[in-house]
Amino acid sequence: MALPTTPTITAFERSPDRGRGLARDMRVRWALEEVGQAYAVRLVSFEAMKEPAHRALHPFGQIPTYEEGDLALFESGAIVFHIAERRAGLLPADANARARAIAWMFAALNTVEPPILDRGFATLLERDKTWFAERLPILEDRVHGRLGELSRRLGDADWLDGAFSAGDLLMVTVLRRLEGSGLLEKHANLSAYVARGEARPAYQRAFDAQRAVFTGTPPPP
Repeated sequence: MALPTTPTITAFERSPDRGRGLARDMRVRWALEEVGQAYAVRLVSFEAMKEPAHRALHPFGQIPTYEEGDLALFESGAIVFHIAERRAGLLPADANARARAIAWMFAALNTVEPPILDRGFATLLERDKTWFAERLPILEDRVHGRLGELSRRLGDADWLDGAFSAGDLLMVTVLRRLEGSGLLEKHANLSAYVARGEARPAYQRAFDAQRAVFTGTPPPP
């Protein structure tokens, strides 16, 4: 009988997030840790990401990618979904609850993340533009709107729909992109929600592993 294949993921050789756990391989690492799946990591430089060998795995020349046997995947959401479908721990067994968890996965990436990314890119790349001061409040209003809607839906619950799921995993990683902005703190329940995600042992293992790439220090055993 063939032995199980250990998945291999790719990550930045020198992550632009400087070890803050914001790069998208963090989502995949966390998912693998949640389901108890060992994995290997291949570090990729910015130059190598644009080479044909990497583009064969990721046509847009980004990270992460995921390889397991003869399967190769790109896009962090798709990879997390694959992990959640194949291994227990990230999607409920009940069909309706499972469908709702998947809906939250899509909501995190398609509804909540885009305005957060728009604001992030603007503050990083457009701060010196003459129109930045006028544009930033518009971008932040969009983020406020989404956070308000999410906050009202979450209420005083621990997680988005019953038990922790892949929907929560992706949502927490999306909300963490607001770290230091002061926007998330306006919603106490969302700040607490992110803190609960960060407190999970699987998250801590994934964070330590990703940060070790930046610091050059092996993560705790």
